[in-house]
Amino acid sequence: MSLFKAYDIRGVYGKELDEKVAYKVGRSFVSHFGMKKLAVGRDMRKSGMSLFKELARGITDQGADVVDIGLVATPVLGTTVAREKLDGGIMISASHNPGEYNAFKLIKYPCEQLSPESGMEDIRLLCEKGNWTNTAVKGKIISFDALPPYISNVLKHAEGIKGLKVVVDYGNGIGSVIGNPVFRKLDIEYLPMYEEPDGTFPNHPANPHDYENLRDLQERVKREKADIGIFFDGDADRSYMVDEKGDIVPADMLVGLFAQEELKKYPGERVYFDLRFSKAVRDAIKAAGGVPVMMKVGNPFYKAALIHQGGILGGEFSGHIMFKDNFFQDDGLFAAVKILSILSRTRKPLSSLIQQFRTYHQTPEINMKVKDAKATLQMLKDSYSDGKFIGIDGVLIEYPDWWFSIRMSNTEPLVRLRIEADTAGLLEEKKKEILDKINSMV
Repeated sequence: MSLFKAYDIRGVYGKELDEKVAYKVGRSFVSHFGMKKLAVGRDMRKSGMSLFKELARGITDQGADVVDIGLVATPVLGTTVAREKLDGGIMISASHNPGEYNAFKLIKYPCEQLSPESGMEDIRLLCEKGNWTNTAVKGKIISFDALPPYISNVLKHAEGIKGLKVVVDYGNGIGSVIGNPVFRKLDIEYLPMYEEPDGTFPNHPANPHDYENLRDLQERVKREKADIGIFFDGDADRSYMVDEKGDIVPADMLVGLFAQEELKKYPGERVYFDLRFSKAVRDAIKAAGGVPVMMKVGNPFYKAALIHQGGILGGEFSGHIMFKDNFFQDDGLFAAVKILSILSRTRKPLSSLIQQFRTYHQTPEINMKVKDAKATLQMLKDSYSDGKFIGIDGVLIEYPDWWFSIRMSNTEPLVRLRIEADTAGLLEEKKKEILDKINSMV
């Protein structure tokens, strides 16, 4: 089944993903893990309710109870599973994908998202074969209002937030369901944009990967002279920040700032960071007394590490940020509240707070289609064999004054390249050098 991706089950509704698939996923998830009770939530996409009905039928036919938490953001599902000690959960949402898509995101207690290494491949095989274990008793569907306890936990971390002007772009995703109840309780000037959940995304895609989608937010922040702009992706498990100048704040710099704050409470703890992060973030974690742990790309791996190996914070370059204080759930609203708290306490502009992480010069992540990805990676590994090789995810080569990472995408037929150097001149030199090598293979 091609709709089984690395971290979820995703496809165009009615063509690749339909009610038959939903039923099989429900039965297979319960059967494989022997679950007895799991939460199911959905976002605002038109196909959500129809898929929920068949997913729930599959779950209950396999003997497990469904805790129906209704129309919610993904972080509500994850924290509900952890707080209520459920066996697992399924979120029906295609996140930042266009409206014709939908998806199933599977998690097991406490908040561990399935990946190929933790059961996704087993679920795929069960769905294909349909050889589920027999059960004598069907499960039932239980309605549960998961929003109040979720919002209560977020607000515990919002004390002291005041005097800020905050613009929030929900992109017509599900984020306003959690954002409005929190932001409206804070002593701030709250300016929401595109807050009505609409699975057709009429204003712009709720996809922060494409910075074009943040343009409306950037302009509004500058026009309103706001302190910060916050952009939620479609299912609100990520938020991107725009500073008071209208500039997008890279996720690695946010994680560096969060690490400094969290290590004051939890000194000497582990912080898991994306191998694509600036070296400045690694330096900051060490300087704050933390233990920086480099990770491969894929937010399920961060959650698994936090749960099984310990730690206080994990952050990925795509904007998934997980805190110990939030059940290790990647949560755009929780991250937003954390940054508002820092702004309120320090009374410094966001651009000033992150300036410390602008030590080096980086490219954005460069996406390229190549004829043979494995051969491309091997060629670059061989070409730079005098550097320090790190092979946790693709090829990462480090030199004293620059580094580069190139890896195959987990979700698209691409290779992704990122380069960082001590100076702008060296960065341009190495960028041209590496791109010339890659293009010579085409």
